[in-house]
Formats: sequence, structure tokens, C-alpha cells
Amino acid sequence: MTLAPLLDALAADPGVTRALAVAQRPAPTADITVAAGARPALVAAIARRAGRPLLAVTATTREAEDLVSALRCYLDPDRVADFPAWETLPHERLSPRSDTVGKRLAVLRRLAHPDESDPTYGPLDVVVAPVRAVLQPVAQGLGELTPVSLKAGDEAPLEQVVEDLAAAAYVRTDLVERRGEFAVRGGILDVFPPTEDHPVRVEFWGDTVEEIRWFKVADQRSLEVAEHGLWAPPCREVLLTDAVRDRARSLMDQLPGAVDLLGKLAEGIAVEGMESLAPALVDGMESVLDTLREGTAVVVCDPERVRTRAHDLVATSQEFLEAGWANAAAGNAVPIDLQGVLGTASFWNLADLRAHARDAGMPWWDLGPFVADEELADDDAAVVNTGLEEAPRYRGSTPDAVADLQRWVSDGWRVVVVTEGAGLARRVAEVLSGESVPARLDADLTDLSDGVVHLTTGSVGSGFISPASRFALITETDLTGTPGQGGSTKDMRKMPSRRRNQVDPLQLKPGDFVVHEQHGVGRFVEMMQRTVGGATREYLVLEYAPSKRGQPADRLVRADGPARPDHSLRRW
Repeated sequence: MTLAPLLDALAADPGVTRALAVAQRPAPTADITVAAGARPALVAAIARRAGRPLLAVTATTREAEDLVSALRCYLDPDRVADFPAWETLPHERLSPRSDTVGKRLAVLRRLAHPDESDPTYGPLDVVVAPVRAVLQPVAQGLGELTPVSLKAGDEAPLEQVVEDLAAAAYVRTDLVERRGEFAVRGGILDVFPPTEDHPVRVEFWGDTVEEIRWFKVADQRSLEVAEHGLWAPPCREVLLTDAVRDRARSLMDQLPGAVDLLGKLAEGIAVEGMESLAPALVDGMESVLDTLREGTAVVVCDPERVRTRAHDLVATSQEFLEAGWANAAAGNAVPIDLQGVLGTASFWNLADLRAHARDAGMPWWDLGPFVADEELADDDAAVVNTGLEEAPRYRGSTPDAVADLQRWVSDGWRVVVVTEGAGLARRVAEVLSGESVPARLDADLTDLSDGVVHLTTGSVGSGFISPASRFALITETDLTGTPGQGGSTKDMRKMPSRRRNQVDPLQLKPGDFVVHEQHGVGRFVEMMQRTVGGATREYLVLEYAPSKRGQPADRLVRADGPARPDHSLRRW
């Protein structure tokens, strides 16, 4: 599924044309006004037209994830990646999660050494990062760390592969269950790379890699062949090389509050929170901007929110550090404060980062919802107002949505409706057909025609309209008021398991099987009403196997109807 034809329609807008011209010049700085719903499409259009890689900066991690999902609908999904931020503060005695580190190192590796033969690890056109990830310095040379890579047919002694995994901070276990673990059983190597959803099983025949398959953590059963093989980036951003161990040993006198950490590191033992000592242990720190290819442009999405977030982040980090020292005065652990020893701050501030970008010759473009004041803009800044507008918010009002779609189609507009799932797209097609509005389901959107509503699927957030080019993009969020109501599973993986497949009593049919949190699998019988104490309530009736052979089935009556959904029930 691709929404690339939308970019051609967007490029026909005069305001967008001016913005793309700025991106091709390029201007050192630019203030571009664009509706929030059109921001992902404009970023994609700039990346495609300008012919230069982009670093898109968002205020939060969630916004970064949503932007990546949208950009992958417009561009080649293999050439868009997110660069996540640590979940911990740089001076905390806590290590970032291995999957976070793995994603970061995978991106840095692709920036430094893209694999032209494999698009999964090839060049990147857009890197999306929350401002927290951009403000935090990174250790120099992380892009030079070589992942442990194997493909079927490779010649590689198993013993050497095991040593390489251990050097990359993977933990050897008897059974692989978490990211960053590996296990060896005879000629079989199980590895769970932090960048993958499933671990891989590598089968050796002597020193030859015979086969590489995915496998399930739950039952350890092999799945389909992993076509791209094993690609396992390191699990830590500080690896215990001989140089790092020597530095740890020499710092024990300078950092008495971290003697416990440094002592273990000097012995080659990885410990929780060791990353907080990175500025003192590695050869140097650098900005994420320094890892980008020459010519990369920085695109700041919603600059006001990004600036506020950056200010709050720097202030919060300093407050936590001061609180750590106050806590240490009460006899607790001393915080890792390298600012007093090395003069290095935990985070850059946004003004310094922007100045650093200017010194490096990197364009800096702000994409915001407010019209910039040309008198207040920098002397060399280009100011562009695209004129794109937010799509209407219907919040479930079908008549209003149908009326707008019908009006646009009658006026010869090009109209696209994007839902997250095919089910809602079909439902919208049925509604429009009933209202005599021309509509077409396009599983693959190849071109756009006037006078018809194109219905397709994707995850692009909110929509937008372009009055100048007579184009409208309406999304599921615009139609329903809430994202992901059309059958998307994008957020399902993040949802607590108790809320997955939650039962809507109105959707149950007699005979449907459901799982009750306490009573297990039962069969839905009916819904019934009872009046107790003058109050009438709706009840669910579930049937279970009889407790004794030959007896009638047991029944469970739950006082939870449509007005009060039963959160203890799930679909079977």
C-alpha cells in the first residue's frame, strides 16, 4: 500500500510549490506554515523533491512514531527510520532498554555504512527523532560498531560468533526469552536481536550456516525462514573494550561516587547504569547531527512545542541532578555528575544545537501551524505559508461527512479517504453508495481522478484540504474523532493484554465463546434484564460445562451490559 500519488496532488498546490522551491535552494533557515494534518505529507514531499536526507524532529516519542508510520505510507518504508531517545536520564544509575539501544545503533550504522545490497539495512532518506534524542550527546564512532551478521551459506566458526555476541553485550542464557540474549545448543545458535520482533535460530553444519529461521519465545518452535538472516547490532552504547576498562580503572580516584560502578567495569563486568559514565569512558561525545550525511536538512515539526519540550527537558534533568545530590547528603547513592569533572552537560540546549547545525552547513526548517512574522524572522530565513488547512473534524457525524464529500466531488475535487483498516473503508463505501456519492475502493492507490472518492488504507493521522489545488484528504481520525477505530493493530501490541479482544456485549451472538478473567472459557447464551431494588439492569448469561456428569450446564450471570462493559471478558 502506498499513498505516493497524494504527493503529486500536494505538489500542485501553489503554497507547497513555494515550500519545495525553498527546500531545493536550499535556504539556511526557513519558517514554513503548514496544517498539522499535512505535515507528514509535506515532509515526504520535501524528502522526495529536494533529493537530500532529512532529520525530522518532533516534540515527543509518540509523535515521532506517528510521523514514521505516516511517512512510510508516502515513501519507501525501508528508507524511513526512527531514532528513539533513552527512557532514562543520562546521569541516572539506570541503563536504557536493549531494544532502544539496538534501534539507535542500527540507525547510526545505516547512516555511516549503508548496505546497498539489502534495503532493510540500506540508506535512509528520513530519520525521525524526538527532540530528547537529538539534544543528548552520543559516543563518537557508534556507527562504526559492526553488527553480528550471518546469512545462509556463510562460513563462520560458531565459537567466533559466540565471542562476537558476547563482545556486543549480548547475555548468554540457557533459553532465549528477552532481547539481547543468546543461547547455544550443539550446532544451534538462538539469538534475540534488540531490533527484531522475534528471535532467530541459526543452524550450523560444521562452520557453515545451514539455515536461519525465526522462532517463537512462548514455545521455542521454529517459524518461517528469516530471509535477511541474522543482523544483530550491539545491545549497549558502551562496550567493555580494553581501553574502556583501563579508563574505568584510572577514573576511580576522580569519581569517588562511582567507585562501585567503575570497579566492576574495570574487571569487565557490565553493570546497570554504566552508560551514565559514557562521557568519561569513551574517546569523545558528539551530536546526532554529526552522524548525518553531508547535505542533510533538519526539519522541526511544530517548533513551539519542540522548544517548550527542549526547555523542560534541560530544566528537569538539572532538577533531578540537584535532587540526587540532596539525596546523597542523606546517605544514599551519589548521582553520576560528570559536569563538575569533565565540564560536559547531559543535554545540549536547542539554541546551541541550531547554531551547531548552521556551522555544519545544515539547513534548519521549521514546520509550524502558525503564520510566521517576516519582520521577526532571521535575515536569511525564507518565510512560506502553504495555505493548507486542517480537515474538518466530524467526530462520528455521518451526515456532515457525506455532505462535504458530496460537495467536493460535485465541484470536481480530488478526494481521498484513508482508514486504518479495510473494514471501515468498505463501510464508508457502502454509506457513500447509499447516498449516491461516487466512491472507489483502491487497495493500491495508483492515481487520482476527479469526481470520485478514493477509499484506501494507511496510517497518516489527521487529514487536510488544499483549496488552491482542490484536493482533500480525510482520515479515520477525522471521521470518527479517535484514531485506529477501523481495525488497525498498530497500537494493539502496546495495549495491556487484558484490554485486547475486549468484548462488546452488543456484538455477541448466542453460541459465541468468550474468556472470563476468573471463570475461563464459556459460551454466550443471551442478554437479559432484571429489576432488583427498583433498578433495572442488563445481564450477560454465560454457560459452562456442568460441574457433575449428567447434570445441566452451569450458568454465570454477569451484571454487565452495554452501558457497563465487562472488562473481565475477552473473545475466545
